[in-house]
Amino acid sequence: MGEMNMQNISEAANRIIAAQKATALTGAGISVASGIMPFRGEGGLWEKYDPEEIVEINSFLRHPAKSWAVLKEMQIVIEKALPNEAHYSLAKMEEIGFLKSIITQNIDGLHQAAGSKRVIEFHGNNRRLICLECKTLYPSSEISLDTLPPLCPKCQGLMKPDAVFFGESIPLDAIQHSRSDVQQCKTILAIGTSALVEPAASLPLIGKRNGAFIIEINPEETPLTDTATDLFVKGKAEEILPKIVEKLLESTKK
Repeated sequence: MGEMNMQNISEAANRIIAAQKATALTGAGISVASGIMPFRGEGGLWEKYDPEEIVEINSFLRHPAKSWAVLKEMQIVIEKALPNEAHYSLAKMEEIGFLKSIITQNIDGLHQAAGSKRVIEFHGNNRRLICLECKTLYPSSEISLDTLPPLCPKCQGLMKPDAVFFGESIPLDAIQHSRSDVQQCKTILAIGTSALVEPAASLPLIGKRNGAFIIEINPEETPLTDTATDLFVKGKAEEILPKIVEKLLESTKK
């Protein structure tokens, strides 16, 4: 941690304190320390498989067993994963009154596992499975993947992870709630995301137009850094966020 970064961490904490309630936008980078690699990029799942074949809804409906053979691999990784310090830090920020909500592009459920209460999921959650016939939701741990594709215990309908596949639309309430949160908040934390994929990509810009201050926490600069970021804190979220929380806790004791 260089002196420059410690200054940035202090400024980030001061901005969060001044804002009263911040909103966090999180992407795949926040879960890497939990053992979940981003799907895109080096070492990602899409190096081995074509996402258009596996997680495109029409392709899935045509060949569910083929898709499920790969999805099972994802399920095992996600179910074993535990929250890291970045997830716990955001949960703590909400608990002590500095974070209004988390808007996440992740499907791993780790924010909720860490104790965060208001989590808006853009792309659903792989820790739930949904029956495409009767629409019943099940915790994924309750459904055996020994036989693929898994079928609904109630109606024998085809089961699918409750995540948004290519060709499916983002849940409307997620879009509405996230837009309303970024319009109202004074500070947005963009963490572990390059904010390239819509509709998440436009959220920092919507916030900025409404006067929000954008703090970006990433190991490297991203397209967001040039377009929307006001304060760039370079580093891993699991190292930076606990330091910000320390400063927030100090401020509550004054």
